[in-house]
Amino acid sequence: MEIKIQAVKFDATEKLQAFIEKKTAKLEKTYEEIQKVEVQLKVVKPATALNKEASLTVSVPGSTLFVEKTCDTFEESVDQCVDAMKVQLTKFKEKLRNK
Repeated sequence: MEIKIQAVKFDATEKLQAFIEKKTAKLEKTYEEIQKVEVQLKVVKPATALNKEASLTVSVPGSTLFVEKTCDTFEESVDQCVDAMKVQLTKFKEKLRNK
């Protein structure tokens, strides 16, 4: 599984990148056949709260799943994205089983 982290208009710290890699690696426990995970981090309207946006794009055979969350911190956004993606991956797996 390939993990790609993209920070838009800022540099993500090594600590943040390590956190993201650790969290996204756990997605493989939900679905083994993940090919690629792309994480995009953005700061929306720097002066406001809830301005850290993280989006997660997961490539699996035959499909691409997408989640986007906005929170106070990137860690929180990534956490919520990973949780939401686990739900999507579980549903995706169920659909495959039922075919």
